Amino acid sequence: MLEIDGSAGGGQLLRSSLALSTLTDTPVRVVDVRGDRSNPGLKAQHVAAARAIARIAGAETDGVELGSDAVEFDPGDVSGGDYEVSIETAGSLTLVFEAVLPLALVTDEPIRLHATGGTDVAWSPPLEYLRRVKLPFLRRHGVVAAITSERRGFYPVGGGAATLTLGPSAPERIEATEPPTVAGARAYAVASDDLADADIAERLARTVTEMVEALDHEVELSERVVEYADADCTGAGIVLRADAEAGRESPAGHAPIAGFSALGGPDRSAEAVAGDAVDDFADWMGTGAVVDRHLADQLVVPLAVLGGRVAIPEVTAHVASSLDLVAEFGLPVDCEQADGRAILHAAGTDWAAQK
Repeated sequence: MLEIDGSAGGGQLLRSSLALSTLTDTPVRVVDVRGDRSNPGLKAQHVAAARAIARIAGAETDGVELGSDAVEFDPGDVSGGDYEVSIETAGSLTLVFEAVLPLALVTDEPIRLHATGGTDVAWSPPLEYLRRVKLPFLRRHGVVAAITSERRGFYPVGGGAATLTLGPSAPERIEATEPPTVAGARAYAVASDDLADADIAERLARTVTEMVEALDHEVELSERVVEYADADCTGAGIVLRADAEAGRESPAGHAPIAGFSALGGPDRSAEAVAGDAVDDFADWMGTGAVVDRHLADQLVVPLAVLGGRVAIPEVTAHVASSLDLVAEFGLPVDCEQADGRAILHAAGTDWAAQK
């Protein structure tokens, strides 16, 4: 049983450890889970993620309960079918989906996971980021995955619902190093119904449009989606997506390559929230990287399995801990600095190449 020090990587290290355990058929024990946090141990969303993977992978587990600081996980065989998991708080259901998503690389049958909890909450990717940025990026590399949104859940109540569907995939190496020419951008604004009279979603989308088109990069928004949602509590957010022009590495037309998000709060105007997303977009445009800093660390596990090369803006703490983790499973991903950006590259696995 491989033992992983879970003290420095937060919940992501636990989720990735269980996914890698399943992909490589390696029993694992994660100790001192979230040990460097002020509230260490498993929270509701970590329990939900571990239970979801365990059910799908037919794993034997120990320590999967609230407050636990150690988890043992011995995977079995991945089985398709319908699964459900409830976080019962505003904990992020998108992070539960993040944990299960790598199983698309090995499943022989469709997997459908219905989850309830928070869809748009702090310290996690909002639902539209997964739907509009990450999953389209992975689908261009042969990964079969989609999300349907059923109900929004904002902090602090939650109550959101969504379903992740994974299919048998024929994944390809991830090749994304060619400096992108950004062909356009898209804005996805969402707000709870009680904010409709204040036009919060429209103001989010309109401000993003005006700010993007005022930048020196000559990028125009090609799509604006405004949504008001029935929800158990007030909330709002924006996702700004950058699309690359067709080129050698994206021959099938415009490709979503990066996303930038911001969430509303009781003391922040819609214009300030939109400005946060555009500021992150403008910073990324100057890096020459293909993907954004959040997608960078989320791609380490699939890159380790599939192989390839990806240009990222920087090696963040999340990227560094993910690189250390995949190496412990015998799936090294190397990193080199070039032209002010970082290039992650990996050989990938033999069994992935044979799929």
